[in-house]
Amino acid sequence: MKYLLTLRTLWHCLNMERKHLWAALLLLAIACFVFPASSDSLLRISLKKRQLDISSLNVANVARLEDRYGKHVMKDIEKKKKKKKSDTNSDIVSLKNYLDAQYYGDISIGSPPQNFTVIFDTGSSNLWVPSSRCYFSIACWIHSKYKARKSSTYTKKGESCSIHYGSGSISGFLSQAEVYFVFVVTDQVFIEATRESSVTFIVAKFDGILGLGFKEIAVGNTTPVWYNMVKQDLVKEPVFSFWLNRDINAKEGGELVFGGVDPKHFKDKHTYVPLTQKGYWQFKMGDFSIGNQSTGFCEGGCAAIVDSGTSLLAGPTAVVTQVNHAIGAEGVLSMECKETISQYGEMIWDLLVSGVTPDQICLQVGLCYLNGAQHLSSNIRSVVEKENEGSSIGEAPLCTACEMAVIWMQNQLKQKTTKESVLEYVNQLCEKLPSPMGQSVIDCNSISSMPNVTFNIGDKDFVLTPDQYILKTGEGIATICLSGFVALDVPPPRGPLWILGNVFMGVYHTVFDYGNLQLGFAEAA
Repeated sequence: MKYLLTLRTLWHCLNMERKHLWAALLLLAIACFVFPASSDSLLRISLKKRQLDISSLNVANVARLEDRYGKHVMKDIEKKKKKKKSDTNSDIVSLKNYLDAQYYGDISIGSPPQNFTVIFDTGSSNLWVPSSRCYFSIACWIHSKYKARKSSTYTKKGESCSIHYGSGSISGFLSQAEVYFVFVVTDQVFIEATRESSVTFIVAKFDGILGLGFKEIAVGNTTPVWYNMVKQDLVKEPVFSFWLNRDINAKEGGELVFGGVDPKHFKDKHTYVPLTQKGYWQFKMGDFSIGNQSTGFCEGGCAAIVDSGTSLLAGPTAVVTQVNHAIGAEGVLSMECKETISQYGEMIWDLLVSGVTPDQICLQVGLCYLNGAQHLSSNIRSVVEKENEGSSIGEAPLCTACEMAVIWMQNQLKQKTTKESVLEYVNQLCEKLPSPMGQSVIDCNSISSMPNVTFNIGDKDFVLTPDQYILKTGEGIATICLSGFVALDVPPPRGPLWILGNVFMGVYHTVFDYGNLQLGFAEAA
């Protein structure tokens, strides 16, 4: 037998290497001591069971096969595996929903993978995440950062670049690595952000942004992730689709499907419209109506883009003003200011007249309180007390409105005008206050009496009810209702322009057909 050692052979070996005998006898003695014989004279060695690490096994197998067959052969094998994988439901990215305002999912970059959450944004075309070299932006301190030195697939690019969004900007430099989410996208160039210059990025639930727009608007002449997915044959069809769940309490925030659509996410057939311009996902929209009344603004057609990275609906000021007038919406600061004057105006006046210093008046009225160097509205005191006392929190609207009212009244007091005329003047100033980011609030109790609004797309009406275009934040008496419309004026030749964000996409399942350069809309299920 192959493994049978004859006595003669053993004796020959012992004569050749007599010193090995003593070592063998010593090992035998140790074994007998450590592993005592059982009652049946058998020597037993206990074995420990470990769970099979499939990922480590796969890595070892790939390395062994690459050594044997070469990396080029293994890439072909991996490509076939990826094709097979795309025939399953693995091409679905689960999205998380934060207050119907942010829909984000998970990706990884590098090897071993470094995890990030990103907005999948059809309104931009670059992938960026915070860099470990981002030192001076607060947003980088509280989000995951990419560490190039820890990735074996990292390739240095180095070119500087920046991106400007509607709510802020980022800047950094280009790098290259593998990107993982439903597939492995190889040789992907992305931006390591070293500066994030907006409060939006500080409070955001996401770390970065993965753009799904066209290459024409990609910064740094980079190839978007979606282009590489198509080029590397990772999707069945050059199509992706969004389903956004508008139930903020649901476990599923939404889904992004690459390579097709999921029939359970929509009703009936999609209405398709051709793209009019590559860059953004832009098409020609028809008329816009409030109730059953045309606004007349887009009767000849308006440009519109579908943007999964925008929370609200943005349109021309002339139209949004009509919408907000019809639903009784007011600017956030304007409403808070008028409420402050109505309830506390006379008290503020009396305190000024009595000689109380202006910087103490809002504290005494109870609309602000001192937290370090910050004045905060009393209506958010309970929230602030749950946080660290030294934390930095922005001023609340009522506090801000009070401090502005004090300044205005103080100036009028110097002119020796009457209290009634001063209060009237300050109230007029409140009405002229611009709203930050164009946001407007409405009375939550009047939603049922508000009109529907209608977008005409592809000669079909797409209706939004008040419950669908009004956003609610907070609970109980702290509930605030916001208009889903904000003003945005884009001059010709690109404008007038509508941006259909998550408010619209949450109601209508949207298909982004890259192969046929068209968009499809159907009622979401």
